[in-house]
Amino acid sequence: MSAVPRTARGTRTRAKLLEAAETVFASVGYHEASIVKITEEAGVGLGTFYLYFDGKQTIFDEVVEDLNRRVRHAMTDAARSAGTRLEAERAGFRAFFRFTAQHPALYRIIRQAEFVSPGALRLHYTRIVNGYIEGLKAAQLSGEVREMDPTVAAWALMGIGELIGMRWVLWDEEGTDPVPGARPDVPEEVFEEMMQFIERALAPTPGTTPSSTPSAARPEEGKTP
Repeated sequence: MSAVPRTARGTRTRAKLLEAAETVFASVGYHEASIVKITEEAGVGLGTFYLYFDGKQTIFDEVVEDLNRRVRHAMTDAARSAGTRLEAERAGFRAFFRFTAQHPALYRIIRQAEFVSPGALRLHYTRIVNGYIEGLKAAQLSGEVREMDPTVAAWALMGIGELIGMRWVLWDEEGTDPVPGARPDVPEEVFEEMMQFIERALAPTPGTTPSSTPSAARPEEGKTP
């Protein structure tokens, strides 16, 4: 379990520990990481760690949840002003790739969770896809998206974003090895090719008339590619 800070200073310290843990888990991996390394990275005493977290597993799960919250909010905020579903897709994917470029630890830590915390991994993807499903359902009702299984479509679209980001943001120029530090964004030509693919996949069936209600196309809280 983790403790909720009672003061502003405690909130800052806890956030500092989470940031340090993100850095350590991304750089050396869960098994090589230690509470000592995390507290040294955060610049706090070892005893301070236990005021907020029970142990390494607890803070790892918190890091996964924190990354999930931030990436969902980044994409939701970016897509909020979109007038159509396709505009929301475009804005959401751009925000996802930008976040990935700024926080390449997202990929490394989420992939570690598959082995060290499967529950955290499942929660990460489920929180993203649940909002995505609701957004697609709303777009179907407004006629902006063709009839399809929104659950299958949501998982497929999320997979597109994750693998495009891994190939063109996380990997090096040869596309083989992940590297630490901030990365460049997805090349514009790659982004446009991806969006053309998505637009064709979501295009309404010929003969249907999209609704004039733009709010139906906007993402729900937590909707992200």
